[in-house]
Amino acid sequence: MRPGKDRVFLDTNIFVYTFDSSSSIKREQARKLVSEALESRRGVISYQVVQEFLNVATRKFAKPMTPTEAQLYLGRVLMPLCEVFPDASLYSHALSIADETGWSFYDSLIVSSASAADCPVLLRVAATITSHM
Repeated sequence: MRPGKDRVFLDTNIFVYTFDSSSSIKREQARKLVSEALESRRGVISYQVVQEFLNVATRKFAKPMTPTEAQLYLGRVLMPLCEVFPDASLYSHALSIADETGWSFYDSLIVSSASAADCPVLLRVAATITSHM
């Protein structure tokens, strides 16, 4: 994947919303974002997103993913997008972000990961999802 302004970092909740049956609008928008990220090869995630998603999907979903389903999703969706892995500079940058902003360490780690991947856009699901891809 090439660095540049067209890369986007997807936060964990985008992947979680792809399975949310309580909001068909959010689910469809999240699915579109993930599909575009995979097809365009412009989407990026970090090891943290992989870990958080798998924890939620296998433990907290109304119908948790089986280990086999989680393995398939890991191979088909998560790992093709995963480019950022932990190192000392990633953690140091996250600590600096947390100190400067007052954000939680985990939110700061997501921002640090987006920065490390040279992604000027970080997509998260809030009340409404909008695609920036």
